[in-house]
Amino acid sequence: MNNSTLHSAHNITLTTIGEIVSPYQEKFAIPRQPGIVSAAKGQIVLLADANNQDLVRGLEQFSHLWLIFVFHGTKEQGWKPLVRPPRLGGNKKVGVLATRSTFRPNPIGMSVVKLDGIRQEKRADGTQQTIIDISGLDLLNGTPILDIKPYVPYCDSIDDANAGFAQTEPSDNLVVNFCDEVEQVINNQQHQFPDLKKLITQVLAQDPRPAYKQNKCDQKVYGMSLYHFNIQWQMTSLTELSVINIENISELMPEKNQ
Repeated sequence: MNNSTLHSAHNITLTTIGEIVSPYQEKFAIPRQPGIVSAAKGQIVLLADANNQDLVRGLEQFSHLWLIFVFHGTKEQGWKPLVRPPRLGGNKKVGVLATRSTFRPNPIGMSVVKLDGIRQEKRADGTQQTIIDISGLDLLNGTPILDIKPYVPYCDSIDDANAGFAQTEPSDNLVVNFCDEVEQVINNQQHQFPDLKKLITQVLAQDPRPAYKQNKCDQKVYGMSLYHFNIQWQMTSLTELSVINIENISELMPEKNQ
């Protein structure tokens, strides 16, 4: 292919067909791959012309979905030809196309998620809203969805595939402990968020700190947002951490005037 052919390529306009509702309110602490945090539950809310139950007819036959989405939280930062994968300790640079970095020529990502159900909800204006319930997601709240495809095991899973530096799943999970005050707050949220403790545990067990800090014990207090909770934790050893505080952010916000 010559340069003139490359330069004649046309721009492509894509339409968002849905939006993600996710417990992850910020990029920090989102799992680096889907499926690692099974307790992460969310929804795909179909939008505009895609909000049509005919689009999802037959989709319930599949257990998992491919989601094609936009890295909307980082796209304004542009892209880099070389990046530092966390799996290499953040110390070695490789080409961005050899990674799943968010900083890509086009800010497009893909994830496999578990399909938990498809339902219709009546909206305030009387129309129906199509919602797809999913779990195991690794997507920021509000992520725009470009496409949804069924996961087909016989062709999407290749037993003898080679994944280079990411061949195996990380296995050195941290032990996550909770102080008594945090346990009480979580217990008080059982009705609305029955899997909150499991979600926090699975997220923190992966050590969401920057790659260069992993396998190190520091004294810094870290924080993350899940749903409307601000959660703080601190390393207590090389293999353990303690969740030391949890605040319900919605209760701290001033009420709007009626």
